[in-house]
Amino acid sequence: MSDDENHPSVEPSRKRSGSALHSGPRKKATSSNPLVLHGRHFGRTVFTMCNYPALLTAGILRLEELRDSSIEDYPAEVFMELIDSYPGLLDRLTNGEEEDIIHLGELMGKGASGARGDDTKTLKSAVLEWLVPRGQALIPPLSRNIKSDRGFNHEVTGVLLCPAGLDWSNAETKQSLKSGETAVRGDQWPMFLYTGYVYDPEDPWTGLLKSEILVFGFKHVFTSPSSVDKEPKATRSGNAYLHGMKSVTQGSLAYIATQIRFSLSSSSIFSRTDTVTDSENFYHSILDLLEDPDESKEVVDLMTWWTRRIFPNSSSSQRCISKNSALSKIREKRAVLQERAAMGTT
Repeated sequence: MSDDENHPSVEPSRKRSGSALHSGPRKKATSSNPLVLHGRHFGRTVFTMCNYPALLTAGILRLEELRDSSIEDYPAEVFMELIDSYPGLLDRLTNGEEEDIIHLGELMGKGASGARGDDTKTLKSAVLEWLVPRGQALIPPLSRNIKSDRGFNHEVTGVLLCPAGLDWSNAETKQSLKSGETAVRGDQWPMFLYTGYVYDPEDPWTGLLKSEILVFGFKHVFTSPSSVDKEPKATRSGNAYLHGMKSVTQGSLAYIATQIRFSLSSSSIFSRTDTVTDSENFYHSILDLLEDPDESKEVVDLMTWWTRRIFPNSSSSQRCISKNSALSKIREKRAVLQERAAMGTT
């Protein structure tokens, strides 16, 4: 993607009859349409593998208590977060006809899929710069436009995509992965997710989702491609700045991991239903971990680490308090008072 929001191809929307959502003729849904723009950011940061028209339709039906069923395959929280993130959306949905709801979903879906496509396209080339240290040549070289030599067909991308727990240096393992005899499911996480690409089977949380290539990918998409080699800062034309993003979300981390995984693979077309890359399963497996209440301590530490890396000056609540400062003394005194009060009630 470029430093500013991309321009996804947009088809003219169908003309609809009058309703609370309709005033005058439908205009062509351009990339500047607020719902398209919102769909781009929501897909990147909250939930990307989504059929938005179906999500909105089922969500409204649930709210109106017309049926007691799950919202397709998506958690209800996604629908609630979507309507909470766009002022006035709930009123537009509840006052509109079914075709209007579908149309709104199509606009947001167009934005989400357009952003995903733009990021897939630019990362395909950009990721080649991050495979070896700057100044070193990638041997053998890889094409920026053709992906058939990537994946398990290349030594460098192969070791990064090798599932944690398998030994890429083992000739039989390598050949089995290359031939497809060993099928890799989406929940078999690759080595590139780990710091230094090192996996500890005794403590699989160590270094997970903290690799350099993930940081580069995140900066490329959210703070601009030019920020990858610079100090972390959301430029005025970057997506994070444009959408007021000041912290790394669980959805954005899962999204970048999915994009980097696909860019390293030999697959040429990103598809939710592709059973070879199994991208949708991979994306959901990452989200499942990050949303697991039993893993909350590790997840909080992980997300704090990420926000400090990408947005070091944006959230004072996540900064370390300086020792011997007035604030630290206030906090220490409050802690002592609370401890005494707790002892007095026991």
